[in-house]
Amino acid sequence: MILLGSTGSIGVNTLNIARKFDLNVEVLVAGRNIKLLNEQIREFKPKKVVIDRKEDISLVCHDNISFGETAILEAIENSSSKTVVNALVGFLGLKPTLKAIECGKKIALANKESLVVAGKFIDQKNLSPIDSEHFGLWYLLQNKKIDSMMITASGGSFRDYPLDKLSNVSIKEALAHPNWSMGNKITIDSATMTNKMFELMEAAWLFDIRKLDAIIETKSLIHAFINFVDGSTTAHIANTSMQLPIAYAILGRCDEQILKPVNLIDIGNLEFKKIEVSRYPIWEIKDEILNNLDLGVVLNAANEVAVSKFLNSQIGFLDISKITMNAIKKFNNVNPTSIDEIFQIDKEVRKYCEL
Repeated sequence: MILLGSTGSIGVNTLNIARKFDLNVEVLVAGRNIKLLNEQIREFKPKKVVIDRKEDISLVCHDNISFGETAILEAIENSSSKTVVNALVGFLGLKPTLKAIECGKKIALANKESLVVAGKFIDQKNLSPIDSEHFGLWYLLQNKKIDSMMITASGGSFRDYPLDKLSNVSIKEALAHPNWSMGNKITIDSATMTNKMFELMEAAWLFDIRKLDAIIETKSLIHAFINFVDGSTTAHIANTSMQLPIAYAILGRCDEQILKPVNLIDIGNLEFKKIEVSRYPIWEIKDEILNNLDLGVVLNAANEVAVSKFLNSQIGFLDISKITMNAIKKFNNVNPTSIDEIFQIDKEVRKYCEL
């Protein structure tokens, strides 16, 4: 396989699966965690390594190394591997997704932004999502008429935080996720509920459905529900690990135990909560977004700028959603007709939000 984002949480879990099933890793692509990358190189012995910055090349223990976006695309094109695991974070992951499609490779997609910003231009024929929610929905699909789909949210770092104190929360507090260990960007997106908005948009593209919603399930053990027209509902329950969806995305099917089964007696009880606009202001535009998926490129670009500003102590936590919602109002009429227009809109939105 070609693994993009090898040192992030998805990348590390992907390598756990590669180790378990003795899978060949031809290419490793990583960011700035060179120490962990070198450990991965020693164990998995890739033919090719790509990193983020030129200045880190001398620190990497490999003799076939390059850097930057162009190098990632070339590695995908020149590799003999048939599978690309795209675990890059943000808009950066779109071009590699498009390149993998162009090369006819199977894509195990953890880069949700690819579908969020350019879903209508992405051929899903060889694509499998790496996301516990979408994996859960796929797992539950039966040959029965579906009424609606629902995914769950953890509620993020501030699900129980006093509302009147949200404007003054620290970066450290925002990064303290109660259930999952994830990168900074996705942890902030979880706290604002923007990540769940992305996942609803992904589900809309993946399953061609618009009747979608999300609720908070505080233990992150139920990942998805499907409501059928006969009035019945099925739920997908699994422990909090990404290794199960990763295994299926790479292998196609899996007939041996990947996770320890959930013991409901030990769990005792589950708690569900409504996603309230008072705590998650971005939820106010959920229906607008689902009724106009073209807004995904605006939502993502504005959110990436806003999250970066927050992590650089330039704005407060609640300003993240304000910046995003202002951008949605400003660019409400976008209608991209090509991939080139997606990149152009992305630039315009970022420019507007940087002001």
